[in-house]
Amino acid sequence: MTLSQKILLIGEDYDGLMQVNFHLQQAGHRVLLAWNNHQALEYLRREEPALAILDQTTSETGSLEVCRTLRQIDARLCIMILSNQNNEELKVKSFEVGIDDYILKPFSPRELALRVNALLRRVVRWSSSLIAEKQPTVTEKQPVLSTSYSSRDNLPEKPSYSQFNIDVYRRQVYKNGLQLELTRLEFDLLKFLYDNRGYVLSRDRLLEGVWKYNHSGDARVVDVVMARLRRKIEDDPNSPNYIQTIRGVGYKYVA
Repeated sequence: MTLSQKILLIGEDYDGLMQVNFHLQQAGHRVLLAWNNHQALEYLRREEPALAILDQTTSETGSLEVCRTLRQIDARLCIMILSNQNNEELKVKSFEVGIDDYILKPFSPRELALRVNALLRRVVRWSSSLIAEKQPTVTEKQPVLSTSYSSRDNLPEKPSYSQFNIDVYRRQVYKNGLQLELTRLEFDLLKFLYDNRGYVLSRDRLLEGVWKYNHSGDARVVDVVMARLRRKIEDDPNSPNYIQTIRGVGYKYVA
């Protein structure tokens, strides 16, 4: 199934970008071509794309800075990097600044389509959550849902305070009454851990369950995104209360 969305495509390699642009348009997407960072930021603010794809032909520092800026502007934007550098450290640094996927060149049109659709499914799930009743601005004095799961027709009648809450229907996470800003990838990872709470999940299982396609050899990606998530939900990420590391195996949600 095609998930048509607005996609921001950023880069300097004309031939490479036009090829990617062709495949995205063939899939029914509206593509916003940005040839420099200024143009990319203008599109981001004005058009609100669902996904940004960065062709990493610029310097490592430059491309990472672009990703960092995109993430600061829109915490829920999906970000993908296309790279010809088979460099694990660069891949790890890219995930550290907040990207959602990293594709090594050369890649087939089918692989691009599969991985773009995997990211856009997160956008669809997030957008669907907006159908829920509008929430008031969350402050420390306002109640938040104490249940981890809610449905549109069966929400708790008397929400109560709780230190940490996951509202799956609205795709929102609260801590001490304040809503946390999670990326779509971070939320999906947290939800998958919660759905399997009490069970130890290997990195390969997390890659399969959250990323939804084969990420063979990318186990460090899980560790990087897990570190991002822990920094947001844990009081002390080095001594986590919610997500425990099971050495040599994987992770477990215990709260």
